[in-house]
Amino acid sequence: MNFKFTHGELYDIDVDTLVVFTPAYTKLNNKRLVELDQVSNGSLKLLLSSKEFTGNAKQTAVLYKPESVTASRVLLIGLGEKRKINHDSFRKAAGIASRHAAVTTGKSLGFYFDSFSSPEYFQAAAEGFLLGGFKMLDYKTTSEAKKKSAVSSCTFVVTGKKDLKKLEKAVRRGQIIAEGQLLARRLSYTPANDLTPTILARQAEKLAKEHKIKCTILGKPEIIKERMGALLSVAQGSAEPPRFIILEYKGGSARRAPIVLVGKGVTFDSGGISIKPSLNMHEMKQDMTGAAVMLSTIVTAARLKLPLNIVTLIPSTENMPSSKAVKPGDIIKTRKGLTVEIINTDAEGRLILADALDYATKFKPEAVIDIATLTGAALYILGYAGAPIVCNNRKLANGLRKAADLSAERVWELPMWDDFREAMKSPIADLWNSGGRAAATLTAAAFLENFIGNHPWAHIDIAYLDAEPKGSEYTPKGPTGFGTRLLVEMLSNWRSN
Repeated sequence: MNFKFTHGELYDIDVDTLVVFTPAYTKLNNKRLVELDQVSNGSLKLLLSSKEFTGNAKQTAVLYKPESVTASRVLLIGLGEKRKINHDSFRKAAGIASRHAAVTTGKSLGFYFDSFSSPEYFQAAAEGFLLGGFKMLDYKTTSEAKKKSAVSSCTFVVTGKKDLKKLEKAVRRGQIIAEGQLLARRLSYTPANDLTPTILARQAEKLAKEHKIKCTILGKPEIIKERMGALLSVAQGSAEPPRFIILEYKGGSARRAPIVLVGKGVTFDSGGISIKPSLNMHEMKQDMTGAAVMLSTIVTAARLKLPLNIVTLIPSTENMPSSKAVKPGDIIKTRKGLTVEIINTDAEGRLILADALDYATKFKPEAVIDIATLTGAALYILGYAGAPIVCNNRKLANGLRKAADLSAERVWELPMWDDFREAMKSPIADLWNSGGRAAATLTAAAFLENFIGNHPWAHIDIAYLDAEPKGSEYTPKGPTGFGTRLLVEMLSNWRSN
């Protein structure tokens, strides 16, 4: 997408479709609306009287060839009540615009901000437009199915010339962040036959080379040498060999400890011997969304040139049933040396994360954050509205909460009590990998807690946040890439402990 930037009045913008962000109103007392009403033969008064368009959130109206306006049509998009307008209002409005026929049938588009001059609004609009218009067309074969939006250029317009520099800076930032999130979506969409652990590792190598990130791939022999018995136990049921991906971005001083990001990379999860129901099992190709998000986060951090050192660790495997698969009742030994009794082979994510979290201590990190589609029980905590988190450090938890507000990727902290820790103790091994259905999201976090070092740690469970079930303003139905904006926002405002 070719983004352009200019300043000027609404009437002079030479595009096919000009989008005008409009707060809710009950009468035409806004100068811009009065002028638009005059050049459109009273259209806005008619829209207002019929309540077809009053500027409420999600409302749209098209003015065709308004007199004295250079644009062929003006698309009004409601932002909602003025006192409630925030950055996400613009993200949502631009997302709606990205799929509106008035936009997709034209070649050029303009976003007109009028009196809105906050960089947060500019950035959010760029994000919303790119995220909302996303389509996965790689596997479509007919020309009609592969049809894309005709829009080839998008011009961002402010009224004052003094706002141009901050406009361009904010939009470029929003573009990079949105492209990072789209990378996570594309990886999550890719079927498991085209995204095995080996192929995921190749993708990581390619992206690392492109963005000057150090990349090390551990194959099965190296994983064995590292004594990653938990990862190997999950992998043993599959014909596809596991991979352990290590990415290192060095944007800070050589003496500064890195922030370690850990993402679950199960490229297909059948449940293993504790096999899942067949209904919706196809969605388990997305069980590597944590890996996709952490990969996109480090790439985005490199593109933004964040002044930090970041390490991303991705343990990757399939979880399959076979004569060689790990069985309920088996006892395995983790890299840390702790033994785990396998109660449920479908509780595999915490096993591969355990070895990765232990490996993270090698880097003497400033903090460790893991993200994973870990527990189905997360659905019954926050539904599709946000991600539950567990954190052992108040500053880290506050940073995540602030980043959630700024990115509109919501999280909510849950407690870690001894009850949950006790629930994970096996009578014949150090731990077992499932504490049953009660508080399953928290018992899973309690399991992971055994493998962290003496550093700040946060666990983010994105089960059911990885996919949008119906489609929303800037998230079409399907993989979301949830977590990319959250983590990039947090890293962008990182303050050392």
